[in-house]
Amino acid sequence: MASFLISPFHHNHPTTTFPCLIFHSTTPIFHKPLSLHNNKLSLPQSLVKCSISSLSPQDQDYLQQKTDDDGKDEEELQEEILFSHEPPLNQVWRQLQGSNNWEGLLDPMNPHLRREIIRYGELAQACYDSFDFDPQSKYCGTCKYHPSHFFDKLLMEEMGYTISRYLYATSNINLPNFFQKSSMASVWSPHANWMGYVAVCTDDDEIRRLGRRDIVIAWRGTVTYIEWIYDLKDILTPANFTNDPTIKIESGFHDLYTKKEDACSYCSFSAREQILSEVKRLVQYYEDDELSITITGHSLGAALAVLSAYDIAELKLNVSDVTTKIIPVTVYSFAGPRVGNLKFKERCDELGVKVLRVINVHDMVPTVPGIITNEKFQFQKYIEDALSFPWSYAHVGVELALDHRESPFLKAAGDLGCAHNLEAHLHLVDGYHGKKRRFWLASKRDIALVNKSCDFLRSEYGVPPYWRQDENKGMVRGRDGRWILPERPRMVAHPPDTAHHLEQVLKNHINNRGAHLEAT
Repeated sequence: MASFLISPFHHNHPTTTFPCLIFHSTTPIFHKPLSLHNNKLSLPQSLVKCSISSLSPQDQDYLQQKTDDDGKDEEELQEEILFSHEPPLNQVWRQLQGSNNWEGLLDPMNPHLRREIIRYGELAQACYDSFDFDPQSKYCGTCKYHPSHFFDKLLMEEMGYTISRYLYATSNINLPNFFQKSSMASVWSPHANWMGYVAVCTDDDEIRRLGRRDIVIAWRGTVTYIEWIYDLKDILTPANFTNDPTIKIESGFHDLYTKKEDACSYCSFSAREQILSEVKRLVQYYEDDELSITITGHSLGAALAVLSAYDIAELKLNVSDVTTKIIPVTVYSFAGPRVGNLKFKERCDELGVKVLRVINVHDMVPTVPGIITNEKFQFQKYIEDALSFPWSYAHVGVELALDHRESPFLKAAGDLGCAHNLEAHLHLVDGYHGKKRRFWLASKRDIALVNKSCDFLRSEYGVPPYWRQDENKGMVRGRDGRWILPERPRMVAHPPDTAHHLEQVLKNHINNRGAHLEAT
């Protein structure tokens, strides 16, 4: 049995060097110093380049036996050894949230980061798994579960989060292929669609593991149905979140985020107002805690994630009123389209908004809008500034480009929806270890999840396509023996203090703008 001995970290020193001893029996395999500089582990070059073939014969025999016993090959075992002394998550969480733009963490893939990407992807996937897509249901377009039971119903209670509010948007905008509406006469709302949730980490053990209390915003997108992209008019409109009219975003995203419907209780506040008021409330409530704000979404939900992250930072909601400490704002985006123009991208960078975009290179959604003029065009800045070109778009953040053809589990060719599917993206993240490195599942994430809402797995794995559905489509048998679709408890549209916190947001924004004008 191998044993691992490591000296304690000395937090009072910016750079700490300690021995790493990895023993097989009494023979040391490695005895090299590892350094922890600014809470970032640095492995000695000789350890990084180690090869099992360079070990002694007895160590090769031992590692071969471990490979056979655990079902791991040489490459997997080398990675396990190399990262067995990775600092705990709570010491490096800022780097994982993008403080250094994920430099050195993507190639090779850092195991902490892989787990975090998948974790936030699953929080986005929860929006799909809980959404009522059935047009034959009068609840079509809403969440199937009450907020107090949300994570329990999805078997995600171990994640340690509690829903603080649901998010709604008006469906009376020009994105007809995105919204789900019931075909029945009696419906829960003729105007609204459920769009996601805000949650906060409340489990003490999870807070200690993460190193902070995490506020999560998860936006719903589209599972495999990508026809909504044809609704995009490719028209840029000023964001109007500040007094800079050159910062522009796609008009459909802007409408979805900012429009409201006074006649509907669920849309009496826009999605934007719901987000801003809730973030304000939570930051005030937990003002004594170390906080992070993480926003996640897939597809159109990824666009809303980037947009709301910018909005939060622009209005300085991530700045503590008490300590003036800046709370990091991070986006984990999956298969997201471009959101705004180059000015929007540059402003996000200035505000310190960190975006990690996970894409499949065969997915068409991340290529729109802005097919003609985008961040890859050499003269984009000139065209946008000098010519006011109205169709200039730019992606924000760092890209993690994956290729589903690298996975031996997936069909090489699938429909466009398969390449866009969120579960497929999470499968690719689990198997990705770096460019030109072999694909293998690091966490052994169940491949059956890929076919939850598509037909992407190779047939030899025997997983039926589109397998996830509610038992009996939600029908239950009553005491009289008859089958019925039970009534769902009516959701509270908005917390009663929404208007109060929104008023604080707007008041602070006016004060900040006034101070800025005085300074200039």
